[in-house]
Amino acid sequence: MSATTLEKAAALRRINRGYDQTFQSGRLTIGLVTPLEAHGPDPVPTMEQHLERVQMAERLGFSAVWLRDVPFHVPSFGDAGQLFDPFVYLGYLAGQTESIALGIASVILPLRHPAHVAKAAASADMLSRGRVILGIASGDRPNEYPALNVPFETRGERFRKAYEYLREVENSFPVHANPDFGRLDGSVDLLPKPTSQRIPMLVTGGSQQSPEWITHNTDGWMLYPRPLNVQNRIIRQWREGLDADGLENKPVMQPLYIDLADDPDTSPSPIHLGFRLGIKRLKDYLNALRSIGINHVALNLRFQQAAIESTLEKLATELLPEFHETSPTTA
Repeated sequence: MSATTLEKAAALRRINRGYDQTFQSGRLTIGLVTPLEAHGPDPVPTMEQHLERVQMAERLGFSAVWLRDVPFHVPSFGDAGQLFDPFVYLGYLAGQTESIALGIASVILPLRHPAHVAKAAASADMLSRGRVILGIASGDRPNEYPALNVPFETRGERFRKAYEYLREVENSFPVHANPDFGRLDGSVDLLPKPTSQRIPMLVTGGSQQSPEWITHNTDGWMLYPRPLNVQNRIIRQWREGLDADGLENKPVMQPLYIDLADDPDTSPSPIHLGFRLGIKRLKDYLNALRSIGINHVALNLRFQQAAIESTLEKLATELLPEFHETSPTTA
C-alpha cells in the first residue's frame, strides 16, 4: 500500500483545536516559522514587528505559527531562533491571537524538567483555548549541555524519560518515578490539565530513538527537508509501520526555507534547507509534498529578499487557496 493510499485510508485523530486544524488526512496546510523576519546570514533577528506579523499571518489564514527552543546562542550553529523563551512567547501570543495554532518546533526535552514543560504547555494551551502543539526533540547543540550540567551522550535516554513523565502528569494525581526527574507518589497533582487532557506532541527527526519507539509514541512526526524520493520512502515506511502494528494514522510535517522570487515561474535554486523560487514552482513543490503524504509545511522566511508583508500577502492570495479549504481574508 502506498504512502498516499495509507494517508487517505484513515482519518487523523482529533486532539485539540490547534492540532485538528493543522493536521488533516489527505490535506497539506501551510504554517510559518518565527521570527517572521528576513535576517539572512545574521544569526540574531531584531524581532521588530514580530507581533504585528503573527497577527497578520492569522488574518491571512495561515494554519500555524511555530516557535523555536534555543536555550543558548551557539555562534557556530548560526541560528539564535526567535530569542524569546518559547513558553513565555506562547503565553504572550495566546493573549494576542484568536485562531492560529501555536507550535514549538521543538522543545529540547533533555534540557528542561518535564514538570516545568508540562505546566507551561498546559497553561498556554488553556490560555489559547486549545491551540498548543509541541514538537519534542533530544537536541543537537553539544555546547548547551555542559552549561546545564546535563551529559550530551545520554540525551536519548533522558528524552524518553521526560516524555514518559509528560504523559504521566496528564493524569490526575500521577504515580511515576525515574532517577533523572524525581518521584510522584500520587499525593500531588500538576495543574492545569490541557484542554483535551492531552498536549499533542510530535517527535522531531530521530531524537536518538528507534523507529519502533517513534511509531508507537507521540502524535506525529516532524521531518527535516530531504529530496522527494527519500522523503517519500521515509513516509511510506512510517505509515506502513503504523498500519502493520494496528496503530492509528498520524501526521507528518516538515519545515521549508523559501526566498520567493518576483517572477512566479522562477525555477527552484537551492538555499539552506529550501529554495529560491517563484510562487508557481512553490505550488508545484508543495503539491508534490502533499502527494507523498506530508500534512503540514512550516515556511521559514529568514532568507526572503522581498518585504515580509508583501510576501505573506502573496503566499496567502496565491498559495493558501490551493491547500486550505477557505480563502484568506485581506490583511
